Formats: sequence, structure tokens, C-alpha cells
Amino acid sequence: MGPGGRMKHVAFIGLGSNIADPSAQVERAMNAIDRLPQTRVLARSALYSSAPVGFLEQPDFINAVVKVETSLAPHDLLQSLLGLEQEQGRTREFQNAPRTLDLDVLLYDGLQHHEHGLTVPHPQMHKRAFVLQPLLEIAPECVIPGVGTAQQAMLHCADQQLEKII
Repeated sequence: MGPGGRMKHVAFIGLGSNIADPSAQVERAMNAIDRLPQTRVLARSALYSSAPVGFLEQPDFINAVVKVETSLAPHDLLQSLLGLEQEQGRTREFQNAPRTLDLDVLLYDGLQHHEHGLTVPHPQMHKRAFVLQPLLEIAPECVIPGVGTAQQAMLHCADQQLEKII
């Protein structure tokens, strides 16, 4: 329990950017997440470069994952992350469009949860090397509820190109 008797939860957040100095966008977002109320970053992955998914006519992405401890409920954490996206100039022109910042709640404790706008675990995370590799870097024993270990999921992503940059 945290101060005031609040329960502390562990969540993993995926970060991505492919425009307006993507590495700086991701670094700035990691620092901003650490300043969210009732939230602190426990671990940060390296940055990784990956090809776009879906809409291919755009620059490569920079991706990372952070592990946080938070007293925020899943929906409140998501709302805080959406606020950070807006602060860093995120617009939503079309699905899979280029973006200054994309923040996703990947995992929240061992929760399997679905509500409008939020599904935990993130429904595509087990299919994406750009999520799994940075996740495994900071949580090698990670289990994705309803899927299995992140290590097992990564075996199915072996054909996806990913480059660790820092």
C-alpha cells in the first residue's frame, strides 16, 4: 500500500513516435509519465526502431516500454496518458497515421479488462515485436494474461524487424 492506504498497482505502458524528432518525443513522454499524479516509473527500456504497421507510407517508429507503479485506476491512467499525447501534439487524422506520440496501457497488474476505449492487456501487444522486445528487456518473466509469456509471444514475431538504438 502507498501513502494514505492507497493500493499500488504495476502497469506497463508502450510508447511510440515517428514524427517531430521521435526519440526526443519518447524520452520526453517517459519523463512526463514519471511526473503523473500517484505514478512513478520503475523501469525504462531502451529505444527501438521499427517499421510502421498498417499504413506503410510513413517514417519508421521509435518505440519503448516503461514499467510504472501507480495508484490510478486503469481508466484514469489511460486518461492521463491521452492528456500527455495531446500535450505533445498528437492528432488522430486516420488509423495508423504518423504521430508525435502514441501511449498505450499494455498491462495493468494481472488484469483482463474491457471497457469502451480500454482493453487490458492491449489486444495487439502479443503480435508486435516493437512492444514485446522492449517489454522483455525490463520484465523478462512477464506473462500476458490470456496469452502466455511474453517470451512465447515473441517467438511468433521473429519475422518482424526491430533495431535497438539506445
